[in-house]
Amino acid sequence: GLSLVFDTLLKPADDEISTAYGLLAESVSFPDDISSATFRLRTEAKWADGKPVTPEDVVFSFEKAKELNPLYQSYYRHVVKSEKTGDRDVTFHFDEKNNRELPHILGQILIVPKHWWEGSGPDGKPRDISRTTLEPVMGSGPYKIASFQPGSSIRFELRDDYWGKNLNVNVGQNNFNSITYSFFGDRDVEFEAFRSGNTDYWVENQAMRWATGFDFPAVKDGRVKREEIPNPFRATGVMQAMVPNMRRKPFDDERVRQALNYALDFEELNRTIFFNQYQRVNSFFFGTELASSGLPKGEELKILNEVKELVPPEVFTTPYTNPVGGTPEKARDNLRQAIALLKEAGFELKGNRMVNKATGKPFAFEILINSPALERVALPYTQNLKRIGIEASVRMVDPSQYTNRERAFDYDMTWEVWGQTLSPGNEQA
Repeated sequence: GLSLVFDTLLKPADDEISTAYGLLAESVSFPDDISSATFRLRTEAKWADGKPVTPEDVVFSFEKAKELNPLYQSYYRHVVKSEKTGDRDVTFHFDEKNNRELPHILGQILIVPKHWWEGSGPDGKPRDISRTTLEPVMGSGPYKIASFQPGSSIRFELRDDYWGKNLNVNVGQNNFNSITYSFFGDRDVEFEAFRSGNTDYWVENQAMRWATGFDFPAVKDGRVKREEIPNPFRATGVMQAMVPNMRRKPFDDERVRQALNYALDFEELNRTIFFNQYQRVNSFFFGTELASSGLPKGEELKILNEVKELVPPEVFTTPYTNPVGGTPEKARDNLRQAIALLKEAGFELKGNRMVNKATGKPFAFEILINSPALERVALPYTQNLKRIGIEASVRMVDPSQYTNRERAFDYDMTWEVWGQTLSPGNEQA
């Protein structure tokens, strides 16, 4: 709900690739070499308390975003300085030139009010943007926080005095007088709330429930409308996978990662728990026209040849394919291949345990997840790993603990989903 309360400099166009129009900013300019970008704020842009949105707010928002969010530190690593350069102007300076994406992604930053955060709350104590708060925050967006119950729900109300209600980029939007988000610790309990009519909208992400769980009366009499979107990833792409932490040994060894891939029998999972509704992801741009297939050719090959020394040789000779399982014979062949790769990486089987030849240490690791739905994938995977002597355990933690451990890269393996864009750029880092 943050985007309901806080505006950004630019607003993306959902029907145009990598296109955004001015929201808080009325214009953006940059030199021919794109070594910087200057945003000019609208004179009419106001905070909910009536004060104007200023360049100081933008600088404060950017600097705090980079300081407090490790993801932004990476995403905006080429933005080395932000400064006020006019009454309504703020300029961002880059440490590289000709990156056309940088001005665009700077427009995505949520702008927060510096004067509010540097002031004091109702209790007289100074506010601290680096800490959580139970005080409703103030923004410049179309909604305000009307009420909340910590850990339970939050309700937003449409602001009658929203400065940008008639702006061209907002026409036809912000149509609900109020929006309430309810929080559930269990996905199944959340679905029961939807079934009983206590929530209005549901996005299904579980194949089994989609296939078997929508037979309740509200579906049969038409009160609940089901819609399956064809190729929902066509504009964003997706990479969804079990992700080993390459900062830790032995996951830094490519042969180990390949072996772990051979141990995952996707076809069996698809048959037994996914009702054959899924396709295996085989590209970071899966579902989009940018997803690779076959061998590189044309302009793609030309670009790869320019950095050939940095690209694995097999990219030019062998089309990428995932291992294919689904039958006992294929599963055994894949596990044999996994064992062979692990032997190349310095492991051996001793008494049904995979151990490091040099140290004798067993190969064991933990899979970190934050949802019971993921256990259905992770647990069968650990059984396959056990067949080749690897002891893998599954640990499920609450969302806050999961976020903290993920940010600190404190895991062996986890489940991750990365969205992409049709204009690849800094999100690849």
